[in-house]
Amino acid sequence: MKLSIIIVNYNVACFLEQCLQSVEVATKNIEAEVFVVDNNSVDRSVEMVREKFPAVKLVVNHQNLGFSKANNQAIRLSSGEYVLLLNPDTVVEADTFEKTLAFMDSNPFAGSLGVKMVDGKGNFLPESKRSLPVPSVAFYKIFGFAKVFKHSKRFGKYHLTYLNEDDINEVEVLSGAFMLLRKKALDEVGLLDEDYFMYGEDIDLSYRIVKGGYKNYYFPKTRIIHYKGESTKKSSINYVIIFYKAMQIFAKKHFSGKNAQLFNLLINFAIWGRAALSIFKRLLLRILIPLIDWVLIYAGLLTAAFYWQSERESTFSDWYLFLILPIYAAVWVLSIYLCNGYKKPILASRVSKGIIVGTIAILLVYALLSENLRFSRIIIIFGACWAFAITNFIRYLIGKMHLKSCPIGETHSQRILIVGDKEETQRVAMVLNMTSHKSEFVGFVYHRNEPKPDNFFIGNIGQLRDMIAIYKIGEVILCGKNFTAKEIIDTMEDLKDISLEYKIAPDETTYIIGSSSINISGDFYTMNINAISKRENRNKKRMLDIAISLCLLLTIPINIYFVERKSLFLRNIFLCLFGKKTWVAYCPIEKGTDDNLPLLKKGVLFPTDNLNLRTFNKEMIMQVNNLYAKDYRIINDIKTVFNGFRHLGR
Repeated sequence: MKLSIIIVNYNVACFLEQCLQSVEVATKNIEAEVFVVDNNSVDRSVEMVREKFPAVKLVVNHQNLGFSKANNQAIRLSSGEYVLLLNPDTVVEADTFEKTLAFMDSNPFAGSLGVKMVDGKGNFLPESKRSLPVPSVAFYKIFGFAKVFKHSKRFGKYHLTYLNEDDINEVEVLSGAFMLLRKKALDEVGLLDEDYFMYGEDIDLSYRIVKGGYKNYYFPKTRIIHYKGESTKKSSINYVIIFYKAMQIFAKKHFSGKNAQLFNLLINFAIWGRAALSIFKRLLLRILIPLIDWVLIYAGLLTAAFYWQSERESTFSDWYLFLILPIYAAVWVLSIYLCNGYKKPILASRVSKGIIVGTIAILLVYALLSENLRFSRIIIIFGACWAFAITNFIRYLIGKMHLKSCPIGETHSQRILIVGDKEETQRVAMVLNMTSHKSEFVGFVYHRNEPKPDNFFIGNIGQLRDMIAIYKIGEVILCGKNFTAKEIIDTMEDLKDISLEYKIAPDETTYIIGSSSINISGDFYTMNINAISKRENRNKKRMLDIAISLCLLLTIPINIYFVERKSLFLRNIFLCLFGKKTWVAYCPIEKGTDDNLPLLKKGVLFPTDNLNLRTFNKEMIMQVNNLYAKDYRIINDIKTVFNGFRHLGR
């Protein structure tokens, strides 16, 4: 056996399926075995592997053993000359294994090899090559010198940023996301250290390989997509603590007493410093806008009070100026908060509602006070007008800054292009339409750089850059069936100067995945577990059938003119009303094909009536039926009835 590929999975079934598809392609000309070690996933990962990849050797754990233990389980079962540790959130090129194995064969002292990794936007991931985190290297990284002086051999050592990302180099540390190991070297230096639960085990193994007389190589002549990249998980306090605790294990194991103490001092500083900075940043972002609102509202009230005093030649008491007016301002700010005026995205309607509610509350309390405690109502009215004006003006200014941390106004849907052949782009459009993702679909792009076959496409992939500019595209979905991993990465790299989101729609799947990380909200569009078989969904569907039937019956003198086959329409109303039929059900297909779907009454309309496609093949109909069964939503039935209204007499 030439190669043993080991993938440890934990609740990332969608990514795992795409990874295994790419591995299948890449191992066609190689004698290889593939292990998937599942750490007690609850997202049907195990069932997916058994059903779609029967040749994979599956190891099922009934608890999460962590990365090191799970990998070691499969390494002990493997028989390959080389062992590859591969993350499930990766996609490999078709020739990745052939190129990397050829390099290892020609370099007998190479103990381990890593490749060039890019994220889901085509950006190079610096963790593809690293140096040992000795105290000096850690110091430069923690205090930001590595980021400022990237090209310095002294300061840029952590990610070896002074080395060209496209050159083969001997390095000290490789990433566990793709770590090709010579089994002979692994037998000599030992397996992954199981003291590490997650993070640090790749650094430890890389170091032991070098100490064992072998070399680690960074090999950028092939690339992989790695979705985790530099993303939100790395800014969380939990990640910081777990990662740096792993570094403490490494220091205790490999550094001398003095260096270990210094390293641990730096690590503790990094943990508490990053944690404090993160807490301060979150707190500041939470209170900054309410604080600005309060200060400006109070400043306006105070200015109005002083102006009123000068005009009327009377004075307000200090406790009114410096206690009551601040309370007024606080009431308006609190009212904005209670009306979700500070909830992101910040909407002017919520803010205005908060000002109105706050004004009513102040006036009600004012009316209940005794005469000697009442002060000028003009100040309150002016304050309300001022609060309304200044809070909305502040949000206008923030909106002009386009701050991602503080979105203002309604979020606009992404404008999307789907790139592939005719059949596959239609299938992907259908999947996208059946998810809850809000998007503005623009059109289809032919996947080859040649004249488009017909007017179904708005252009070909060679014109993609122009179409992105003309149609103001924010997202491109690439059909995995029509592209190799290399072509996908090339496309992303060619357009990486454009701010763009990329998604990949794997072949024969009901999800679309992408972005730079699996941890970002909206990374992939997939079906929620909201099956039609749930009792509550069946009850909702029945109530909807009754409601639609009664509405149609009451308005029949009008609506009957818009329906074909009017006698059948009237019959369908009564059949649905008494539960003999349902308004929306599965699209008919040959008997036995959909036996695994929950049973439904015969439908008048089908989910396909909600899609703007003229023809459907068997696979597409099965896909639609599966999506309908997996993610039932009342709104989809209502849309189907509305879009297929003239067919209600079917």
